[in-house]
Amino acid sequence: MANRPQISINTDMSDRLCFGCGENNPIGLKLSFKWDGKTARAEFTPTRLHQGWSGIVHGGIITSMLDEAMSHAARFEGMNCLTAKMQIKFRCPALVDEPLVVTSSVTRNARRLIKTKASIFSRDGTLVAEGTATYIVIETKPDETNSKEGKS
Repeated sequence: MANRPQISINTDMSDRLCFGCGENNPIGLKLSFKWDGKTARAEFTPTRLHQGWSGIVHGGIITSMLDEAMSHAARFEGMNCLTAKMQIKFRCPALVDEPLVVTSSVTRNARRLIKTKASIFSRDGTLVAEGTATYIVIETKPDETNSKEGKS
């Protein structure tokens, strides 16, 4: 088995340039998550700039939303993670200019691996997509940082 290179991960996100949640990223999704103690939740209204087929949100945008939501669930529980594996099921097309709600939660915390689930719904409650993921923990955040970040 080949040796894997060791990668140093900078978990400082103070520049706020994350594609999924960075408010300073001019081309990002700017997802803003709220945490109720069990579930992370954000709303997003895709525009024509997020489409694949005309009027239909690109599957990569939907996948990015699910990945961001699931990683936020882990972060709210005090873990910084990298996506190891993700499975997505697209249930129906999402339309541009129609608000979407993404929710996520941790389903298993095994110290070094975190399992999560997420769903995206349209405003009328129609399930657009759902996913599960496994994340590898890269650093545990202090409790005080976790409690200040996004709890509402």
